[in-house]
Amino acid sequence: MSSKPPGRHPSSAQRTGHPSPEAMASLRQLFDSLSSEQRRNQDLLVSLGFALRSFTNLQRFLELVPVVASRLVGVEGALLVPFQTDGRLWRDQLQGSPAEPSQDLLQRLAAFEPGSAVGFGSDDQQLLALDRLVQRCLPKAALFATSVTARGRTRGRLYVYARNGSLVWTEVHRRHVQLVADLAGVAIENDQMLQDARRHERVDRQLSIGAEIQAQLLPDRCPVIEGIDLAARCRPAFQVGGDYYDFIPTRPELIGRRRERGRWALVMGDVMGKGVPAGLLMTMLRGMLRAEVLSGLPPDRILHDLNQLAQEDLAQSHRFVTLFYSDLDPRTLRLRYANAAHNPPLLWRAERRVIMRLDAAGLLIGLQPEAEFALGEVRLEPGDVLLYYTDGVTEAPGITGDRFDEARLIRALETACRSGQGAQGILESLFERLDRFVGPDRQLEDDASLVVLKVPEAVTLPSVQGRSIA
Repeated sequence: MSSKPPGRHPSSAQRTGHPSPEAMASLRQLFDSLSSEQRRNQDLLVSLGFALRSFTNLQRFLELVPVVASRLVGVEGALLVPFQTDGRLWRDQLQGSPAEPSQDLLQRLAAFEPGSAVGFGSDDQQLLALDRLVQRCLPKAALFATSVTARGRTRGRLYVYARNGSLVWTEVHRRHVQLVADLAGVAIENDQMLQDARRHERVDRQLSIGAEIQAQLLPDRCPVIEGIDLAARCRPAFQVGGDYYDFIPTRPELIGRRRERGRWALVMGDVMGKGVPAGLLMTMLRGMLRAEVLSGLPPDRILHDLNQLAQEDLAQSHRFVTLFYSDLDPRTLRLRYANAAHNPPLLWRAERRVIMRLDAAGLLIGLQPEAEFALGEVRLEPGDVLLYYTDGVTEAPGITGDRFDEARLIRALETACRSGQGAQGILESLFERLDRFVGPDRQLEDDASLVVLKVPEAVTLPSVQGRSIA
C-alpha cells in the first residue's frame, strides 16, 4: 500500500493546461467590466478637469463635484461643504447629489450655528463636530469624508455616502475622491484669486484717478517769476501722496509781466500719513489755502486762519498737517515766512558760502484751535539758493538702515550750490544723491518733495576806461 493519500483524477482541462471556455468568457467579462469602469472614471475626471478650465462661474463647477464624486465611487450620494476665506461655512455654495433628496440635509448644514464663526474651517474640533452632524443626518449610511484643501488651507469638506450602509471602499476610491476634493480646492482658490484681482483692479483704477487728480492739483511746471529761478518735484511713495507744494500769485488778476513782478506765495506742506486719505486731505487743504492767499494777509495770519478753518476736518480724520508758508516780492527779494512745524527750509548764502535754516515758531495745523504763528523775514541776495523739502527726504532709509537725515541733505546742497548750477541742476543732483543713498530699485517709504529757488548771480560788466580825444 502506498503511504501517499490517493489523489483526484485531473480533468481534461487540467490535463491539457488550458482554461475552460466558460472560465475564459468570465475573465473576458471581468476585464471588459474593469476596462469600462476605468474608461468611465477617466471620462468623469477629464470632464471635471475640463469644467475647471472652462467655467467662469464657480457655482456651476461646484455643483458637479458631488455628482462626479458619487459616480466615481459608485454610491448614491455626496456632499460638498465649502468654507469662505475667513473659515466660515459658505452657505450659498453648499452642494449635494442627488439634488432633491439632499435639500433637507443641506438646510440642516446651513443652520449649523458654529459654522458662522470666523476660523471655523481651521479648527479641527469644529470639523469633527461637522462630521458628526453629517453622520447624524445619515444615521444608517456608510460615510467617507476628506478635506478640500488649497495652498495649505482647508477650503471645505467632501463627503460620499451609501444610505444602505454597504460601501465597498478601496484605495482607488480614496484616491479618486481625494482628487475630486483637490480639484474643488483649486476651483475655490482660483475664484478667490480672481475676486482679489478684480478688487485690486478697482482700487488701482481709483488710485489712478486719485493720482491723476493730484497730479493736476500740484503745479505741472514752475511759474515765471522775475529774477527767480525755480525747480520742483514730488516723488510719492504711493500713487497718491500727502506731500504738497504750491506757487500762488497773491493777485491772480494780474497777467503777463505784471504777474511776474507781483508777490508770490511759495508753500510746502505734508499731511501725516500716506495714500488716498492723505491725498484727499491735501486736496482739501489746498483749496482752503488758495482762498486765504487772496486775503493779502501776512504769512503768520494766513496760517492762523487756515488752522481755524481746517480744525474740524482734521480733528475727524485724526491727522495733522505741517506747512511752511512764505511770500516773495521779486522786486525787493524780501521773503516773509511762517512755519507750522514743518522742516525749516535751508538757505545757501552765496556771499558767505554758508547754509542757514529759515524757521519760525508754530504748531501743527489742526492741533490747537487758537494756535499762534511767528512771522520771519529775510532778504535774498544774488546767488542765494533756498531749498524747501519734506521729511520724506531726510527720513529716507538707506541700504544700511541709516536715515538720509538733515546733515547729509545740507552737505549735498552745499556741493550742488558750489558747482554753480541752476535750480533744475541743483534739484537733479539732490535727487541723484538721495537715490544713491537709498539704493537702486528701492521704493521710498514716504513721499519726498523738493522745491529749489535760486536768485541768479548778478551780471557785472567789465569797466571801460575812457580815452581823451585830442
